[in-house]
Amino acid sequence: MKNFRSAIQFMTALPAGKAGEFDAAGMVPWFPAVGLLLGGLLALFDSLAIRLWSLPTAAVLEVVLLVVMTGAFHLDGLGDTADGLFSHRPKEKMLEIMKDSRIGAMGVVAICSVLAVKWTGLNGLRDHRLLLLILVPAYARCGILLAMRFLEYGRPGGGMGLPFFGCRLGLRQFWGMAATLALSIGLGLKAVWLNLGFFLMAAAIIGYYRRRLGCITGDMLGALTEVTEAGLLLLASMGGGL
Repeated sequence: MKNFRSAIQFMTALPAGKAGEFDAAGMVPWFPAVGLLLGGLLALFDSLAIRLWSLPTAAVLEVVLLVVMTGAFHLDGLGDTADGLFSHRPKEKMLEIMKDSRIGAMGVVAICSVLAVKWTGLNGLRDHRLLLLILVPAYARCGILLAMRFLEYGRPGGGMGLPFFGCRLGLRQFWGMAATLALSIGLGLKAVWLNLGFFLMAAAIIGYYRRRLGCITGDMLGALTEVTEAGLLLLASMGGGL
């Protein structure tokens, strides 16, 4: 469980005891489990919030809760990625822009847009609401594993994400994704749409990254997580929920 605790410490702002040995390769398979933990806390909060406030208000609070629980870790990556990819510069210049700690106009637009889509999705969930709140953050972090499997790291000379790309992920490292897919059975036939939506979104984002840069960075992994989470919430809310 030490790798699970390390993954919690790395990807969230949740208290998880003292920091242990940093084993990047060991914690990667636990990323979907971190998503399930975040989703479980979100569902628990939701079960209380909707009793105290209207659904739109509860949705706003849940968007804020996700930001707080993750310490805006992935949102920071989303902003940096948007500034870089939408700058329409050469590859090396885009990577340089992503490393800049300052946020530009495209980063602000991307963050505001994703948060707005999340609110819309959370506000529209009806059927299977609690299970979807648990599953969607997990699926978003499953996307990280797929991106790491199919794209090379874009900063071989150094970078926060470099230790996580030390070895190519094998099928055994995808047990967290398998668990997430298994839990989706609770949605019944509607799980088909959620799983199809997830794989299509992940494939589209990974394909876009491949065309634009041919690689991936830690910031881009964060952007993938945020966009997938927002997209799945929006999909799940169609017609009043899956």
